[in-house]
Amino acid sequence: MDAHPLKLKVRSYAAETPFIRSLVFGVEDGAVPRWQAGAHLRVALPDGRDRPYSLMALPGLPGDALALGVLREEASSGGSQFMHALKVGDVVKASAPVNNFRLHEGSAPALLFAGGIGITPVLSMAAELAARGSPYRLHYAGRKQGLLAFLPQLQEICARNLSVHYDSDETRLDIAAALGASGANAHIYVCGPSGMIEAVKAGALAAGVSADRIHYELFKAEQLSSPDRPFEVEIKSTGQVVGVAVGQSIIQALEAAGLEVLYDCQRGDCGICQCGVIDGVPDHRDVILSDEERASNKVMQICVSRAKSERLVLDL
Repeated sequence: MDAHPLKLKVRSYAAETPFIRSLVFGVEDGAVPRWQAGAHLRVALPDGRDRPYSLMALPGLPGDALALGVLREEASSGGSQFMHALKVGDVVKASAPVNNFRLHEGSAPALLFAGGIGITPVLSMAAELAARGSPYRLHYAGRKQGLLAFLPQLQEICARNLSVHYDSDETRLDIAAALGASGANAHIYVCGPSGMIEAVKAGALAAGVSADRIHYELFKAEQLSSPDRPFEVEIKSTGQVVGVAVGQSIIQALEAAGLEVLYDCQRGDCGICQCGVIDGVPDHRDVILSDEERASNKVMQICVSRAKSERLVLDL
């Protein structure tokens, strides 16, 4: 059985943010497959692998088209770079839609949370709930303005049911408050970074929501964290080079070299040790950076993250 029975031809694409691209495809050789909110398909890469992307119910999308949203991962294993290089007329193979993140049946209210590229399945959920006339609220969170994709489309779909949050200002997402306003009978859906998912899951359980009403999907980076290996850190301000051993954090190595470093949690979830990356590719292992920030490779949390390159030049 062919794992990639669909042939999709690129009709159009658009830059939704500096890192996220939308792609609209027509289906070659056959009918457009039916799908429901939360579904994804797997696009075949030239090297024989494939990557999953959520289908999007964008406003105004023709009935004979499929739309995807793709985050560009600078240090990816090839999927997002391939997708961001596609041009109008290019043809790709893809799987039939699969749905492991379905909306509930019935009229119970829904509370939707999305972070970063996790908005792709959640946008479709909002569109389906709006079409049903079901009560829902969508909370969409990001680190700062300019990094959240599909805001015009979401405003068209959701109107007053959309709340946008930025970690950098007073709109920062308060998960407990959002859950408290929804009631224990709501179904909770969350997609985004692992830290956000865990916080929503824990908050929902604490608020009395039963586990069978908590639904989530984790958008993982294309590459898992690579095995630990030694690497070097260069301090931009002084040129000093410090070796980081296997089993040793960057902070531990810097302190062993007599340098003072500001940090707190040492778990990758407080953001205090964040520093700029001048050169090199971090191996991000935190739960605080957005997908866009990870893709940029311009910042990292030095308490838990390591290096994919042999050396990192840090803005210290």
